[in-house]
Amino acid sequence: MTSRELADMMQKSPADCHKALVKEYGRYVYAIVYNKLRGCGTNEDMEECVSDVFADLFMKCELDMSDTDDIKYLISTIAQRKAIDSFRSLSAKANHITDADEDDMQEMVSDFSVDEHVDRSELRRILLDKIDELGEPDSTILIQKFYYNKNASEIAKSVSMTASAVRTRCSRAMDKLRTKLVECGVTI
Repeated sequence: MTSRELADMMQKSPADCHKALVKEYGRYVYAIVYNKLRGCGTNEDMEECVSDVFADLFMKCELDMSDTDDIKYLISTIAQRKAIDSFRSLSAKANHITDADEDDMQEMVSDFSVDEHVDRSELRRILLDKIDELGEPDSTILIQKFYYNKNASEIAKSVSMTASAVRTRCSRAMDKLRTKLVECGVTI
């Protein structure tokens, strides 16, 4: 919908113009508002913000729209500004956090590092690949011992070996695994 079409609709029937705007751009405005308020607002807060966006837009429609070429750009700008204002208002209301709570939250945030998480995930993938390269029964023995915390007698039952044979195989498999990990640049 262009500003000229909007102006023509507004002259014919303001109510029809408002309905057409909400029908065509309602989801678009809601998406903008939702992305800004999803962390701090309720559904009612989001719906109220969407209503405020359209109220501002209707006020603008009643004025001269000749200087606006792209109505979607105007709607986007109004929606973003209203959502930011609403976010600030909701954040200020909820800002009764004590210093102790803030320290606890800071510790929680600082405990999680995306880089470390990615590094650990990559290390796990490499480790599992190298364990798999050991072949059977070594890979099964290591997985059951270190991932499932099973002891030698429990593992022996599942791989049809004696407990002492499982301990020996586990020790040798660990030596092979260390060698494979060193070859690919991973040190333990």
